[in-house]
Amino acid sequence: MSSKRPASISDLRQRVARARLPGGDRAVTERARRMLDVYLETADTHGLALADVARELKSGTAALRIGGAELEQQATSAALRDAACAPGCAFCCILAGEDGAVIFEAEARALHGALVPLAGEPDGRDWSARACPALDPETRACRAYDARPMVCRAYVSPDAEACRQVAEGIPAPGPGLLGGRAVSLAVQMLARAALQGVATVPSFSLSAVAAAAVEGREIDAALREARHKPRVMDDERKRAAGD
Repeated sequence: MSSKRPASISDLRQRVARARLPGGDRAVTERARRMLDVYLETADTHGLALADVARELKSGTAALRIGGAELEQQATSAALRDAACAPGCAFCCILAGEDGAVIFEAEARALHGALVPLAGEPDGRDWSARACPALDPETRACRAYDARPMVCRAYVSPDAEACRQVAEGIPAPGPGLLGGRAVSLAVQMLARAALQGVATVPSFSLSAVAAAAVEGREIDAALREARHKPRVMDDERKRAAGD
């Protein structure tokens, strides 16, 4: 990657074209590359400022729009048609590991904004110690549903019992993520490569952001606490690809 700072959206497109991502699904990477190039070409055609486009890349806004378009194309897929998901099930909201999930800055800000008005109220951890703080502990409904991150939107399963087993740490076939999640991760990593030397492109812990919000901490403090080291996004993309 050239050390010369991009002076135009065209320069960003060239950086995206040259970027090489470690691991992951090559077909997903190339699809993400094509979609991001179209995104940037459209921004250039409409005369958007380089600084504004860079902010959209840094925050994950571009990755989420592209990943969201991918999810919309899968709206009639068998995976969604056969999904056993129902209100109150919530086993998918038992978060794995310390992070729960990897999310982008735009997602972190939206999630925090939806939950901070609920500060001090009982949260999902009153139902299960590892549950997402966004949950209502009585109904097990997501209290930030409209602001839920891509990883939540993309998760589906044909078998609620399998979800329960996975939540308990028992491997089970069935639950998984739709392709929009992998695409959005690949787009964000391409954006990180394109903005090298210009801006840092961070990722954040879903569980840490949600916990900070319901415990009443302001957004800047929440982002500081939840921010990942750069390697985490690489590892998440590899996990999504099954590497």
